[in-house]
Amino acid sequence: MIRLESFVSGAWNAGRGDGRPFVDPTTGEVLGKVDASGLDMASAIAYARDIGGPALRAMTFAERAALLRAVSDILAANRPRYNEIAIKNAGNTASDAAIDIEGGIGTLKVFSRLGDKLGAVQMLIEPGSDQLAKDDVFRAAHIWTTRPGVAIHINAFNFPSWGLWEKFAVAILAGVPVVAKPASPTAWLAHEMVRDVVAANALPPGALSLVCGTGEGLLDSVSGMDHIAFTGSHDTGAHLRRNPRVFEASPRLNIEADSINATILGPDVANGHDIDALFRREILRALSVKAGQMCTNIRRILVPQARAKEIVDALAADIAKLIIGNPADAEVRVGPLVHVQARDEAVDKIVALTREAGTAAGGGIPGQARDADPKRGAFLAPTLLAAKDADHLRAVHEIEVFGPVATAVPYRDLDHAIALALAGGGSLVASLFSDDPRVGQKVVSQIANAHGRVMTVDSTVGKAHTGHAIVMPQCVHGGPGRAGGGEELGGLRGLRFYMQRTAVQGSPGFLNTLRGTSAEIAL
Repeated sequence: MIRLESFVSGAWNAGRGDGRPFVDPTTGEVLGKVDASGLDMASAIAYARDIGGPALRAMTFAERAALLRAVSDILAANRPRYNEIAIKNAGNTASDAAIDIEGGIGTLKVFSRLGDKLGAVQMLIEPGSDQLAKDDVFRAAHIWTTRPGVAIHINAFNFPSWGLWEKFAVAILAGVPVVAKPASPTAWLAHEMVRDVVAANALPPGALSLVCGTGEGLLDSVSGMDHIAFTGSHDTGAHLRRNPRVFEASPRLNIEADSINATILGPDVANGHDIDALFRREILRALSVKAGQMCTNIRRILVPQARAKEIVDALAADIAKLIIGNPADAEVRVGPLVHVQARDEAVDKIVALTREAGTAAGGGIPGQARDADPKRGAFLAPTLLAAKDADHLRAVHEIEVFGPVATAVPYRDLDHAIALALAGGGSLVASLFSDDPRVGQKVVSQIANAHGRVMTVDSTVGKAHTGHAIVMPQCVHGGPGRAGGGEELGGLRGLRFYMQRTAVQGSPGFLNTLRGTSAEIAL
C-alpha cells in the first residue's frame, strides 16, 4: 500500500500515525494512506524561511524564472505517469487530467517568461514619481521588494497539480519559499510531482516543502511577514481567519472560497443563433468536465423567461447523451466525484435545492455507469434543475453543490438578470453570451464589482474563448464576498501578495539611480 511522505526541513519524512486512506473513487478501492502526524512543523517553517528565503532573495527575477522553467521541464517529462495517477486517484478523464496537469505546467511556463522580461534585477519600481516640495528637489517613487517570509499554500482536492504549481510559480518568482499542503484525498499526484522535482535538485534547499496529511500545527509559528494562500470551502476559510496565531501575527492571508457562479444568456440571442449553441456547449462542459468539481464552475444558468422551457428541454436532451463511468474509458465524459462522502453530500444538497427548483435531468446516483458500479463508486448523475419563480429563491443563490449540478433560472429583463447574478453574494466568475454590445456594457458595468472575472462571448470571440471555468494565468483569480475576498495570478499582479510596496522619498537623481537597478512595473 502506498504511504505518502512529507518533504520538510530538506528531507522526506513519514508521519507517525496510522494515516488517512485515499481511494480510487471509481471503485472505492483504498490506494494508500497519507499522514503528517508527529512532524515538527515549526522546524519545517523555520527551515523554509531561514534557508530557502535568503537563497531565493539573492537571485534575480531572471534566475528565478530559470527555476520555474526547470520545474516545468521535469513535470513535462513525466506526464504519462501523472495522467495515470489523476485517472486512478482523482477520477479524472484524460481531458480532465490534462486541464489539471497541463494547466500547472503551462502556468509555470507563463511565469518563467514574465521573469525573463523582468531581467537581472531584484527590485520592481512603479512608473513616474511625485513632486513633494515647491522646488523640484524632493520626490517620491514606489518600489516593490520581496518580503522575508514563507508562503504556506493550502490547496483543494480538485486540482492537485494546477493548485500546487500556480501558487508556487508566483511565490518563487517573487522570491518567497513555499510550504505546500495538498488536500489529502488527492495528494498522491502532488506528492509524486514534488518527489520528481526534489530528485532532480532543481531548486535551492528550502525553496519547496510539501506536507502530506492534516498539517496539524502548520500555522502555529507563522509570522507577520509570512503569507497564507488557501483554496477551498467558505467554512474552512472562515476557520483560518479565526485561527489564534493567524489573528495575532497578521500574516498576509488570501482566501479563494466556494462561489455560486452564474452565466447569462443575453435577451438578444435567438434559438439557432451561433451564440445559443456556444452557450449550451458551455453548460454541457460545466456538467461534465471534472464531474463539475471546479470552484469556478457554472452553478446558476440565467435565461430569458420567454425561452426558459425551450432551453431547459434542449439542455436536458444534451445531458442525456453524456456517458458516465470509468474515466479510463476514452468515451466517458463524466467520471466520479472525489469520494462517496462527497457524492452523498452532493445528493443532500440537491434535495435542498429541489425545494425551490424542479429536476429536469439527473438528480442523484445514476442507474448505470460504464465499466463501473455506480453505487460502489462516487458517481453523481449530471443534474439540471429548473426554477420557475425567480423572485423567491434563496437556496439556489446560497447552496453550492460541488459536482455536475446547475440550476436554470428565468429572468424577465436585463435588470432582473443582473439582480439575480448579484444575488450570489460575490463570485469568482460570471459569463455573458450576447451579440449586443449594449447588453455587454450594461452587464459588465453593473456586476464587475461583485466578481473576480467576467467573461463575455459574442460572435467575434466564437469558439476561441477559453471557457467560463478555466483560470488563465494572465487573469486575476479570486472574488469578493462569499468567494473569499482574495486575488491571485493575473500575470505580474500576483507578485504583489508576496512583495512589499514602499514609498521612497529622495532627490530626483537618487530615484533615477534606483530606477536604473529595477524593472519598471505598471499595474
